[in-house]
Amino acid sequence: MKRILYILIAAVTIGSLLFSCEPVEDRENFEAVTLTPADVKFSVAPNPENGNEILIKNEDPDVIAYWRYVDAAGTELGHSNKSSDKIIFPFPGTYTFYFTAFARGGSVQAATSKSVTVTTTDLSSITTDPKWAMLTNGATGKTWVLDMASPIGWGGLDFPGKTGDNWNWYPDYASNTWVMPNKDWGEMTFNLDAGYNVSVKQTAQATTSQTTKTGLFSFDIANNKMTLSNGPELLYGGDYYPDASSWTSIKVVELTETSLRLSVLRDQARNPNDGKAQIIFHYKPKP
Repeated sequence: MKRILYILIAAVTIGSLLFSCEPVEDRENFEAVTLTPADVKFSVAPNPENGNEILIKNEDPDVIAYWRYVDAAGTELGHSNKSSDKIIFPFPGTYTFYFTAFARGGSVQAATSKSVTVTTTDLSSITTDPKWAMLTNGATGKTWVLDMASPIGWGGLDFPGKTGDNWNWYPDYASNTWVMPNKDWGEMTFNLDAGYNVSVKQTAQATTSQTTKTGLFSFDIANNKMTLSNGPELLYGGDYYPDASSWTSIKVVELTETSLRLSVLRDQARNPNDGKAQIIFHYKPKP
């Protein structure tokens, strides 16, 4: 009986030692990238039926495509990760496409880029969504100013979504004059006159002096995003500029004919108790 007991104790001890050993990590050996920049194959060409549409295609089915395209000034206009896609340029100009192939083991950028030249203006490709007219009034342009009845608000990172961090607060100015002085804070104009043009006239916080900067904007309607480039920043009022690290990466919270709400991310608030949130500015068409 004692012999059997000793055998059981020994078996348990050996088993516990076996299972207490740390497992050996099974690392996958990745293959080296054999594709070279010169071997990356892709095509970029105007649609024969519409010169404002550029057809792009990945010619290698064994890689995943990533496209980046810019205008003649080098301003980044967009990206695509589709194997084949149709990119629309409503305005004349030279546009350049850069292609990166993601293969097993890594990525390889094509040795050369490819450029195309668009010679005609065709706003019909982008103005089918009424939000373009609401924002810009087409080539004519539309100017927005802060709506001092309720010029600012705050919201959660997911607002105006239906789930997640979707709280918001739009204080009325009459009861909350502390939000900013009541004065002319400037104006912001969008137009589609041969380009995605934006001009921002900004009034200084402590004085009436104004500076005007003109540049370009992009408007991603599907994702409610807007980006300003080449100088302008979002028109704002009050002492909020230090609270956001970027005033060119913008979320479109609301857009109608008579009301526009755009936000920046409050990511460096001066109050340590303030977490990340949206600072939402409210605009109305200039009278």
